[in-house]
Amino acid sequence: MALTLLVTGGTRSGKSNFAEERVRDFGQHLGKRLVYIATAEAFDEEMAARIARHQRRRGPEWHTVHAPLDLVRAVTQTDGKGPCVIDCLTLWLSNLMLAGQDTEVAADALVASLASRADPVILVTNEVGSGIVPENALARRFRDEAGRLNQIVAQAVDEVYVCMSGIPVKIKPRQ
Repeated sequence: MALTLLVTGGTRSGKSNFAEERVRDFGQHLGKRLVYIATAEAFDEEMAARIARHQRRRGPEWHTVHAPLDLVRAVTQTDGKGPCVIDCLTLWLSNLMLAGQDTEVAADALVASLASRADPVILVTNEVGSGIVPENALARRFRDEAGRLNQIVAQAVDEVYVCMSGIPVKIKPRQ
């Protein structure tokens, strides 16, 4: 099994930048192309602009795979093609919930797909449970599901980092 990392933190905390830098380092060391698995969908102009900013920042050395729902297939199909960033698990979770899919089954399948990879993978997620209790049932369900997903993935990966103000802090070292 290849090295797996989870990077969590709040909005604009530097998670994606850190993940991309680490994957670039892996790519240089391994002499392989870089893979970016994107879970976001551009449902409006603001999200389309956000996605475009991310793509410009990454540059042409990245091979981007769009996987808003079938993340497991993307993880499996990109193995052997280089180190990979998956950005982000909480958008993937939103997509699954809106599609009426079983999020627990999907989380277990994701963890199983990571275990069989040969190339390093860095997963990016948002920490959403540190704020106030949401006022509506859907938002509370999302917060709870995100917390469960993050715990499942954090247990399965080799290292976990939290980013705050652009500074990554390792909270789970490789054993």
